[in-house]
Amino acid sequence: MTERTAPPIAGTAEGHSSAPFIPGLDGVPAARSSVCFIDGDQGILEYRGFPIEELAEKSTFEETSYMLLWGKLPKRAELEKFSRDLATHRDVRFRLIDLLKCLPDTGHPMEALQAAIAALGMFYPDRDPMNATDRYNSTVRIIAKAPTLVAAYHRLSHGKDYIPPREDLTHAENFLYMLSGEVPDADVARVMDICFILHAEHSMNASTFAGRVTASTLADPYTVVSSAIGALTGPLHGGANEQVIHMLQQIAEVEKVRPYIEDLIHRKQKIMGIGHRIYRVKDPRALVLQKLAAQMIAKRGGNPLLAVAQEVEKVVAEHLAAKKIYPNVDFYSGVVYEAMGMPASLFTPVFAIARVSGWLAHWLEQLVDNRIYRPSQIYTGTHNEPYVPIEERA
Repeated sequence: MTERTAPPIAGTAEGHSSAPFIPGLDGVPAARSSVCFIDGDQGILEYRGFPIEELAEKSTFEETSYMLLWGKLPKRAELEKFSRDLATHRDVRFRLIDLLKCLPDTGHPMEALQAAIAALGMFYPDRDPMNATDRYNSTVRIIAKAPTLVAAYHRLSHGKDYIPPREDLTHAENFLYMLSGEVPDADVARVMDICFILHAEHSMNASTFAGRVTASTLADPYTVVSSAIGALTGPLHGGANEQVIHMLQQIAEVEKVRPYIEDLIHRKQKIMGIGHRIYRVKDPRALVLQKLAAQMIAKRGGNPLLAVAQEVEKVVAEHLAAKKIYPNVDFYSGVVYEAMGMPASLFTPVFAIARVSGWLAHWLEQLVDNRIYRPSQIYTGTHNEPYVPIEERA
């Protein structure tokens, strides 16, 4: 019998690498990019060099998307054309609506969105990533139609009729209109617009990396975005905002925060929405969202969840500030959406609607100097295993 050999160690030919193994590729550069800059120690987030706080105050989602995609703030005529193109491409083919009707009502909207975006590409033959016209058309279609697909599945899965989009509304206004059938108040639509801006991009996170890996194979952009949506679905990524609101609802009262959170800390359990792989200060997006939550609640009346969230942050700070663990973007985003009357099942899809612009910006950047991703591995298995006939196996 051939004797088994020990598994190879890092740096051998079988391991294909002399570098140490780094779980999760933590801190390992995977691309050169000018799309987004983050300084986690200082709490700085910039899109193409523009501070996120300034964009949230002065820009719109349409303008921010243009800037992310094409690398510069648009001139008035350029923004008007881009916004008009988005508006005229919002509606989807009736067969896509039929597809959504066939999906289980109990499914998660993120699953429906991933399936619908993948299917969306089948309706458009002009999706060649190496053709400039196809790239623009595909980019516009995906950004424009993502809110339509989310809103349509949400209504259909609740036994309601699909509400077609309107071309006379902004991106944020139209999404809220398709959910309820009513044009939202201007201040509510502006809050939604700011939330889209805050979630539009965030450097080489899991979903962006998944999208760039898929893009490196020269897959079409619908497939690229579909793969990114799949990564965003996980509770450790985009799905965290939904988990935060469930936690806050479970706590329910300010008086119950301290024992609940201190028990989690004592048992070394994860507190949803707290901590970030990059930020060692409070997430700058969380600062903006906290203010938006207060504004929404002041407009709509009392909401105990904001008070609960603020108490959670206080207790966490007492115990974990020395470890530089603070609230991230997911901690307050759910509070904002909940104050807008949005169900928790839509929190992550809203994240995806916004992040489509960032994913596509990275897709376009990946194509400029593309090289297919092919990382190595450190093999830890055996060698020369003898094949034993099935009748002789114990």
